[in-house]
Parts: sequence; structure tokens; C-alpha cells
Amino acid sequence: MAPFERHVFVCQNVRPEGAPRPSCTKDGKSELLPQLQQFVKAAGLGANVRINKAGCLDQCEHGPTVVVYPEAVWYGRVQAADAEEIVSEHLVGGRPVERLRLDEGCINTKSCPHRT
Repeated sequence: MAPFERHVFVCQNVRPEGAPRPSCTKDGKSELLPQLQQFVKAAGLGANVRINKAGCLDQCEHGPTVVVYPEAVWYGRVQAADAEEIVSEHLVGGRPVERLRLDEGCINTKSCPHRT
């Protein structure tokens, strides 16, 4: 079996009520993950693209968060309704969905202006 061309990680992290940072999901589930899986399969990418659940991706203020590797394209505030566009534009077409991309200044930093 050939290695996957892309891995897509979908944050499923749940923080306790009253936590200082928000959760990407309320209960560790969302429609986003199965929607991405469904559209990947429908596009015939199942052998090339792996959709994975992820724990905290440390982008809580931008959640739900999705990251696509190997390109390291980070998406924020992603909803289930965005899944088809991510698959068709990015995973099939090779063009990241700019309206969902996280600002580079917010990735892997403690000083993002969105952090509380």
C-alpha cells in the first residue's frame, strides 16, 4: 500500500466547562470529521488522503481547527458546511481555501491577538 499523500487533522478536543480557553467541540464529536471523510471518499481520495481525529492543536480561539499536511495549511473556525469546499478546492484542486486559513502570526505562538 502506498503512503498517504496528505494527512488532515481535525481537532476534537473538549475542555471542561469554565476553562479559560474554548473547546473545538462540545462533546468530542462534530459533523465536521465525518463530512470531511465522506467528501474525501466521494472524491475518490480515500487511498491518498487520511482524515484523522486530533486532540488539542493549540489553536483553541480559532476552533474548530483543521490542519493539512504535508503543506502545513491551518484552517480555523471550520464548520461542517466548509468540508466540501476544503476537499474540492484544497485536497482535489491543490488550492487552499483562503477564507478559512489562519493568519501565519497566530500559528505556533503564544502572542496571537486572539488568545485570551
